[in-house]
Amino acid sequence: MEKASFALKGTICYAKTMGELETLDQGYVVCREGICEGAYPVLPKEYEGLPVIDYKNMLIIPGLVDLHIHAPQYPSQGLGLDLELLDWLKAHTFPEESRYGDMEYAKKAYRIFAQDLKNSATTRAVIFSTIHTDAAKFLMEALNDAGLVAFVGKVNMDQNCDDRLKEDTDASIEATVSWLDETLGKYETVRPILTPRFAPSCSEALLEGLGGLQKKYKIPVQSHLSENLSEISWVKELFPWSSCYGDVYERFGLFGGEAKTVMAHCVYSSKEEVARIKQNGVYVAHCPQSNMNLASGIAPIRKYLEEGIAVGLGTDVAGGASMSMFRCMIDAICVSKLYWRLLDQSKKPLTMEEAFYLATKGGGAFFGKVGSFEKGYEMDALVLDDGKMNGVRKLDAKQRLERYFYLAEEKGRIAAKYVGGADIWN
Repeated sequence: MEKASFALKGTICYAKTMGELETLDQGYVVCREGICEGAYPVLPKEYEGLPVIDYKNMLIIPGLVDLHIHAPQYPSQGLGLDLELLDWLKAHTFPEESRYGDMEYAKKAYRIFAQDLKNSATTRAVIFSTIHTDAAKFLMEALNDAGLVAFVGKVNMDQNCDDRLKEDTDASIEATVSWLDETLGKYETVRPILTPRFAPSCSEALLEGLGGLQKKYKIPVQSHLSENLSEISWVKELFPWSSCYGDVYERFGLFGGEAKTVMAHCVYSSKEEVARIKQNGVYVAHCPQSNMNLASGIAPIRKYLEEGIAVGLGTDVAGGASMSMFRCMIDAICVSKLYWRLLDQSKKPLTMEEAFYLATKGGGAFFGKVGSFEKGYEMDALVLDDGKMNGVRKLDAKQRLERYFYLAEEKGRIAAKYVGGADIWN
């Protein structure tokens, strides 16, 4: 992608710290060869030679980061969401994912997914594929061609799943090695990530093998953690030696530390598990809509933030029915209110500014210096046209942004999208 140098002019909104929103009316965001040079109320003289793209009064925000989404489940959006997690996996998810052994089907489905993700507010994502290596490679190519930045995982599982998706343990490791050797460094914007499906679907031998690959290839890890009460009980039955769900991953070197790790959900993480998440620097991908749809529960995000744990947001399609990160932010706020009202009134609900931070800088940190307009950050930006939301009241930048979150799907329009300084919208 061409990483140009330019300045964007408009109503600038971004976060430096949790809970605080920086705004500039008719301000400038400066990009030099893909890297942000900062946001300014007046364009500094040293940048006056750069082309200025004037978006008038439109909102300009950092790109949004989806820390947890399943690409092969995209055709199943909105189906079977009256079921709980384990039943839903058996009835809908595993049958759908088994289709990706057919490359004709996989190409059609992944082309649609990549195009729709490009057309969304998401600029970067951490993505599950399936066990099928050829399909995973095609997904990586499609995302790279779309100009999106992503981690994509070839899923590993050798037990407790649909027979069509059950891998031989050694063959699973061998296929993963072949996939890593072919894809590491191949794409400009897409990288591989190790992906044990979740502990119940992985034998100890498979987890040990994946841990060995992490040490060899030094790549990150993604999986699921403490999403559902039945799932947690199942993990204890399968791994009776474990002190908590996270202990299973940690035993095999797949839980933070040298292995940069993101774990989705963490709805029911025990005190010990929370301590290990914090100690090992594991990222939590909060997936509020999925946790509602599959009747899992409400993750105690305020507690994690108070502990200093790294948290971002995930749509978790198709457990979550929507790819919209705007919807994800609103859902995160809504479920935090329910947690406060129904479970623990000492844990105050998320504010709009905090949800925005999680969707930008919070999740962006998994990719490095991403998710802000501070100097030195990679230049991901969305230009939002809220012209159809005009009413009789004059709103300030914060109010306009908050309203956009709630009305994005009805009246919002993305006018431009930049990833790493490259315009991928036009």
